[in-house]
Amino acid sequence: MKTIPIAQMSFPTRMIVGPGALKLLPAEVRSLNAKRPLIVSDRGLAAAGLVDRVRGVLAEEGIEALTFLDVSKNPKESDVLAGTAVYRENFTDLVIGLGGGAAMDVAKLVRLKCTHPLPLSAYDDTKGGSDRIHANQPPMIAIPTTAGTGSEVGRSGVVCLPPDDRKVVIFSPHMLPEVALLDAELTLDLPPRLTAATGIDAMTHALEAYVGQGAHPFADDFALAALARVGQHLERVVRDGHDLWSRHEMMIASSMGAISFQKNLGACHALAHPLSAVADLHHGLANAVMLPSVVEFNLKAARDRYAVAGVALGAAEAKTQEARAEACLDRVREILEMTGLPTRLTSEGVTPDMIDRMVPQAVEDPSAPGNPRLLTMEAARALYESSM
Repeated sequence: MKTIPIAQMSFPTRMIVGPGALKLLPAEVRSLNAKRPLIVSDRGLAAAGLVDRVRGVLAEEGIEALTFLDVSKNPKESDVLAGTAVYRENFTDLVIGLGGGAAMDVAKLVRLKCTHPLPLSAYDDTKGGSDRIHANQPPMIAIPTTAGTGSEVGRSGVVCLPPDDRKVVIFSPHMLPEVALLDAELTLDLPPRLTAATGIDAMTHALEAYVGQGAHPFADDFALAALARVGQHLERVVRDGHDLWSRHEMMIASSMGAISFQKNLGACHALAHPLSAVADLHHGLANAVMLPSVVEFNLKAARDRYAVAGVALGAAEAKTQEARAEACLDRVREILEMTGLPTRLTSEGVTPDMIDRMVPQAVEDPSAPGNPRLLTMEAARALYESSM
């Protein structure tokens, strides 16, 4: 009899999904016995009116929310420490992460720091930090305004730490938000480029989880369902941001993709993290540029998996497994071309001299072991160089 491996899944987050769900926020705040929430967001969303919109929904029910808006595109330790100070000084009792992955990750780490006195570096997942993280943290509600990172259902926060701004993953099931509120109406005015970049992040999460190392039937099914939604709806939302149904479907795809990578991620994320840390690339954009090279690199090592993933994404029909796997790569390239995102690192300000700094960070990244093919120093260098 074939050995069946043991799989684990952490998912205590309550999910509220659907256009207009924001109106349920006050009831969720009260259900967590909170009276004075802190909204962690960024100045772009404040300028777009979304922060005031959320504060207004709370104010209508007599709940005064404070705000912390100094979140960087690629979160830094200083963002987290400043947000923690605001939380403590104003006697707030709940964190609301409002935004994309950056805002939600900072929100998670603010709540962590409120009860965890060690430096953030002590909680680095690659150094056993997750064993130091306990459940005693302020409650959190996550409200995504993009469909990509899935941080609202993720067990980690990613932050750039000194002295070299290396992107560090801080991970624990205790970091899952109590509530995730998915309201596609909050994404309707997201610009096409950001819609595309975050959508590609969702696709990359699901694809890397499905083809990666390990066995996890729940994650596999979530990943394939996410890929199917991306294949059907990403192009629609890039072309028409006010297509509410497709926005809704992409939000579901984003959360499903993030749930699926409880199994693992892979080389694309391992290579993307240093691009954000060293060159300050948006995470989704870094994934978009690296993904075709990584799929091509992995193809022979996981041909059966790519063949199935391609069908979910809507790849062209093919008779053999090898041809279906190649069709998956073609479909990935087709989707990327449709988004209009850049295809070369040099066009985004990445220079060859950065590669020496990025290669060791990529190989040591916690996403790397999940890749179906070993990511060596030589392979990482070659993948960066081929994407320049």
